[in-house]
Amino acid sequence: MQCVLITDCVVAIRTRWFSGVFMAEELLIHRVLGIFDLLVGHPEGLPLTQIASQLKLPKSAAHRMLMAMIERGFVAQDAVSERYRLTLKLAALGVRSLAEMNIPEVCQPVLDRLAAKTGELIRMTLVEGRSLFWVAKAQGAHSGLRYDPDMGHRVVLHATSTGRAWLATLDDDEAVKIVLEHGFDVPARFNRHLICNDRDLRNELRRTRKRGYGLAIEEGEAGTAALGVVIFNQLDGNAVGTVSIAGPTVRLKPERLVELSGELKEAARELGALWPVREFHSTMQPAPIRMTQASPELNVRRFARRSAPRSS
Repeated sequence: MQCVLITDCVVAIRTRWFSGVFMAEELLIHRVLGIFDLLVGHPEGLPLTQIASQLKLPKSAAHRMLMAMIERGFVAQDAVSERYRLTLKLAALGVRSLAEMNIPEVCQPVLDRLAAKTGELIRMTLVEGRSLFWVAKAQGAHSGLRYDPDMGHRVVLHATSTGRAWLATLDDDEAVKIVLEHGFDVPARFNRHLICNDRDLRNELRRTRKRGYGLAIEEGEAGTAALGVVIFNQLDGNAVGTVSIAGPTVRLKPERLVELSGELKEAARELGALWPVREFHSTMQPAPIRMTQASPELNVRRFARRSAPRSS
């Protein structure tokens, strides 16, 4: 009996020890990723004190992690200011990953044709987990007013045409849950803030579904408009990305936006038919997300009808 009790105690101690080690390693990973997220928004770099303060880390722990990131080539420290900044290694890995998925080779010609035809900026995102990421663009405006924002920013799902288009393919509760992970605030660079709460978002998603495309007027930047539609993988009906048109409001008036929505949907259908990363995505196991309809095919028909677009 005594031996059994001792054995049980040893097992319990080992289990607790391994659990503690796992939790410590998980916490470390989250902290390192937090440093990446913070430094991405500060290309000029940040001092150690500010990094530790913003991430609520002890200075000694933040310093150890930064030293490890410097050793691996992801971070550099300025010799004069002593600020820490990201190197190009992370960006290079991203470019390499996109190249492996054949995004530029397969998708760029579609974007280039649409940009040339519309004379506006065309951008494309990929769905990755519970977010969208900019991966490609084509500029159709070669003179006069041009809208060409930085591609390095996170897609603000509730405040952009492309984000709203993707969120509209989800169940309302799931869409709200995803937005709440970052909150309803928008970056300071945005011109105005229209979707501020749960009710605003649900109403906008209903309008987006009825319209057939996401719309944002002078939200990201004054004097600009954008519309976005979802790219559906035609093999399985899953939403895999978005494609959008953006430009000055003097050219993208309401009637012009409706006209362009048809051309944008056609480009989305073409991208979905030749989707280059479907094999890559088939190996991933993302968390299940509820669709707005029982079958994904209904979403495909809803957002990619071949009939002529109608004004709402």
